[in-house]
Amino acid sequence: MPNTIKLRKGLNIRMKGKADPVLEKASLPGMVALKPADFPGMTPRMDVEPGQEVRAGEPLFHDKYNPEILFVAPVGGKVATVNRGERRRILEVIIHADHSSEAVDIGKADPLTMDAARIRELLLKAGMWPFIKRRPYGILAKPDETPKAVFISCFDSSPLAPDFNFILKGEEKVFQTGINALSKLTSGKVHLGLPAGVDHVCRNMAHAEITFWDGPHPAGNVGIQIHHTDPVMKGDVVWTISAPDVAIIGRLFETGRPDFTRTIALAGSEVAKPCYYQTIPGAAISSLTHGKLTPGNDKRVISGNVLTGKKIPADGFLGFYDSLVSVIPEGKYYEFLGWAMPRTNMFSMSHAYFSWLNPGKSFAPDANLHGERRAYVMTGQYEKVLPMDLLPVLLIKSILAEDIDKMERLGIYEVIEEDLALCEFVCTSKMEVQDILRKGINLMMKELG
Repeated sequence: MPNTIKLRKGLNIRMKGKADPVLEKASLPGMVALKPADFPGMTPRMDVEPGQEVRAGEPLFHDKYNPEILFVAPVGGKVATVNRGERRRILEVIIHADHSSEAVDIGKADPLTMDAARIRELLLKAGMWPFIKRRPYGILAKPDETPKAVFISCFDSSPLAPDFNFILKGEEKVFQTGINALSKLTSGKVHLGLPAGVDHVCRNMAHAEITFWDGPHPAGNVGIQIHHTDPVMKGDVVWTISAPDVAIIGRLFETGRPDFTRTIALAGSEVAKPCYYQTIPGAAISSLTHGKLTPGNDKRVISGNVLTGKKIPADGFLGFYDSLVSVIPEGKYYEFLGWAMPRTNMFSMSHAYFSWLNPGKSFAPDANLHGERRAYVMTGQYEKVLPMDLLPVLLIKSILAEDIDKMERLGIYEVIEEDLALCEFVCTSKMEVQDILRKGINLMMKELG
């Protein structure tokens, strides 16, 4: 019988505008971009030039230090431009999409009849390797490593989260093929995390160990699931991959061609009709939002969820890993009495606002911080929302002090930004916890490799 783990710590942020389980047709994106910033720990080197024609699955750039890891075009077309920043750092590779172009043919294959070396070769060649990340550090997996386990969370518990059960419906066969491939790449098990009490499409998958999770966010975070199932110790390597990306890998083996099509949720209080659309990673955000937002009000469009996602300008592009676009009000930054004003329409973890009297109500929060960064005050809030046997306040302090020994002892190998996102949300001092944690991770990689 599958194991069920109950988590009591955490926080569900109730927001208006969750996507209805309806798949609508979106306009095909005219522009698509691949952004190296989506791949932490990677240094890109270009393989194409502006004006060059590419097919879906052909390399755009590769990792300087792991040249076998290719980052391929998610759609065919012409390379329009390569946007660069300071010191000619590559920011975006933009493609004028030609949706009639055929993807490269890698060849169909059954991963159950293949060895690990051949599966690695196909995933690298088809540009599927960037879907796989490693813990510690939350960076791209290294092809020459063998992880002790692979973890896949089949649900998302974050605010306005897409329903993976809806997204994966009808994809059961390719999802199983993806699991079959991943099971050959680890010396241990493939772990699937499923929500308790839900008739999930992934509940009968073979070659995987299933665990059910019950509790508030961040129960759906793969880092939380790793911590309670098979923690990452010093020297361990664990791989993680998003459930929709497992289906994309399975599709490669089933069809022989890289097909990056994914279903994403367009959600938030500023969306006229929150629902699901099919698109591809890196699609121009305007192809998803044009004509679909409510009139009036300044809006913030976020690729990802409101806790960990990135603000996207009107001419921006969807993140490579994101299955959600959140749209919320930008907010008024000057308010009478500010946070001290009595309110019934604003979410709060504490009883600071009267909204706690209506525990089932959903809210439409904006991007206003309602204050500025203050002196660091230890209040015990972090521990209330982090269901891990860690001391988050001391971990953050050790990072600020750049004390590597303490960072190791306090569990930096087990966490990445999304795991401490709620700590940042409830922080009285408004500390940028996620940025601090990433600086600590970068310091660990620099000093220890």
